[in-house]
Amino acid sequence: MLDKGRESWKLLQILERKKAIDELIRKAVAVKDHLVQFPAFHKFQRNVYLESGRGDQLTLPTRKYIQNLLKVNMEKPYGPEWPSEEKVKRQEMVAPEARYIFVKQYSNGFTTECSVNQDAGMERTHAPCNEGCLVGFVHYRFVLEEELPVAYVYELQMEPSAQGKGLGKFLMQLIEQIACKNQMGAVMLTVQKANTQAMAFYTKLRYAISSTSPSRVDPQIGLEKSYEILCKTFDSEAKSKLEDGEW
Repeated sequence: MLDKGRESWKLLQILERKKAIDELIRKAVAVKDHLVQFPAFHKFQRNVYLESGRGDQLTLPTRKYIQNLLKVNMEKPYGPEWPSEEKVKRQEMVAPEARYIFVKQYSNGFTTECSVNQDAGMERTHAPCNEGCLVGFVHYRFVLEEELPVAYVYELQMEPSAQGKGLGKFLMQLIEQIACKNQMGAVMLTVQKANTQAMAFYTKLRYAISSTSPSRVDPQIGLEKSYEILCKTFDSEAKSKLEDGEW
């Protein structure tokens, strides 16, 4: 009877924990605009601003922009896998759970009215004019990974002209802030091995190859796979499960 009681208690604990984790993810997904919570990240530099979006609300021009930028940046790293991968990415792009941070650059930044207000000593408002053009984006989601809630970066894409200026680092810092604010255990992402520039970028940001990555699950299988899974963990449990591989 005692053993049965212990088993029931353990099962109840497992179910309660699962319920709590599901609720964390539900709450994170329900936030309409994660960027609002981080005013310091609304602006990257002069005339370069960040805006939020979600997959099921993308306009047709934005969808086309994402498709084109993905092709420009990812066709070479994926090689012969690209045609099939492109189809997958197009479906992922418009999913209701997909969350975006878009980077927009404006030629003059503000309307005349805003400029006048600023000259009069008023605070510069986040009200860009309509001449902005997209120069990059990050697509992320809140998901369950090894029974832990994590923020998973599906895409971080910049125009070639916008690369190497600290914008990618700025966006990843924002994603990490969003993950922590919403009590996620880690930020995770997938990188093509052929994309050595991206691998070096994430390594510099202290992302480690996850214990869930094929190369660590089974080195032989890892040799056959074209990608690695990286992670940055924020607590001891996430570190043990996603980085150290301990249970």
